[in-house]
Amino acid sequence: MSINVNRSVSDQFYRYKMPRLLAKVEGKGNGIKTVIVNMVDVAKALNRPPTYPTKFFGCELGAQTQFDAKNDRFIVNGSHEANKLQDMLDGFIRKFVLCPECDNPETDLHINPKKQTIGNSCKACGYQGMLDTRHKLCTFILKNPPENDSGSVKKEKEKKNRKKDKENGSSGGEAGNHNDIDAPDAVDGDDDDEDWAEETTKEAQRRRMEEISEHAKGLTLTEDLEKSLEERVNIFYSFVKQKKDSGAIYSADKEILAEAERLDVKAMGPLILSELLFDENIREQIKKFNRHFLRFCHNNKKAQKYLLGGFECLVKLHQSQLLPRVSIILKDLYDADLVEEDVILAWAEKVSKKYVSKELAKEIHAKAEPFIKWLKEAEEESEGSEEEEDEKDNVEVVYSSSARELKMETTKVEKPDHEEDDIDIDAI
Repeated sequence: MSINVNRSVSDQFYRYKMPRLLAKVEGKGNGIKTVIVNMVDVAKALNRPPTYPTKFFGCELGAQTQFDAKNDRFIVNGSHEANKLQDMLDGFIRKFVLCPECDNPETDLHINPKKQTIGNSCKACGYQGMLDTRHKLCTFILKNPPENDSGSVKKEKEKKNRKKDKENGSSGGEAGNHNDIDAPDAVDGDDDDEDWAEETTKEAQRRRMEEISEHAKGLTLTEDLEKSLEERVNIFYSFVKQKKDSGAIYSADKEILAEAERLDVKAMGPLILSELLFDENIREQIKKFNRHFLRFCHNNKKAQKYLLGGFECLVKLHQSQLLPRVSIILKDLYDADLVEEDVILAWAEKVSKKYVSKELAKEIHAKAEPFIKWLKEAEEESEGSEEEEDEKDNVEVVYSSSARELKMETTKVEKPDHEEDDIDIDAI
């Protein structure tokens, strides 16, 4: 039976299919093991070597793996159910198969043995990027590159061999004869000998500078992570500010997220972004930079709490303009899916002086009370509608920017005479 490669897609006509994973438990006691019967077919559908998902299972389960490519036997030590491995395979697909841009599985991995990096390119949308190499499987991939990219590794080895041969050849003797034996290899159109003629061109120099720059980035990665949290936050602040000052901020949302993840400050990202991207015109800016904040706040409650902290700081800076509009702005953040209901309610429960003074924090919470009240009533109303399905009220929240007040209108569906309306919502 075939299933969707991306199982989060429920479309039955989804074009990317793979066989459902089949597992067979063999042996007893300490020798028990799970054979993944159709791993070759599954891996073929994913365009990855069968050793990759098998090794991924081993990394996730903390179990040893065995590969017998000749007999198509791929084994994970221990007893594991097929459904459990299938769910685990979804994790492998998300990390190492699906394109981060378009979510299609038409991707190829490219190994750079010199830089110890793994590139990822998508044939569907043209995306090109780098994989996060912190997962244990990446070490295995670097040592065992996919066949479609083995040329780059082979090319690197040949280049080193030729360099050694050239050094040995300068002393004459048998080493010189060895070069003569290897001479026919030069007819290969992909040989590096052709590249030497281009080494002095501007294009070759530009490529070399880019390689040096990329290598330098790799070296600074470890150095930056060893710095204190405050230093890393300052690096991230400078990065975002540079994007803003250069006018490239609007299209740099992915780069900003990648830099935050590199520095391990993703949760604090919204605090920095709110300082740099928001001012007294926050309502328009929430729409303008919605994509930037969503990359941090989606399903990340810690980041959402930092966003609320950043909002408090913003109110402090523009108190006269923003304090009277706290409820409206919180509603904007809520409607934009930047802050979830339970995070807002938890924030409302406790007045904190973490970001602003206790007095100002109390004022902000007081101004937020109309929206908090509406949020709680809407939640209670939703729960009541589930219990009494026959009684349905449509509640519409109307904001007047001129009055800067939150108003609530209730429209009722006509009911039979014998039913009574027991829901009463006071206008705020």
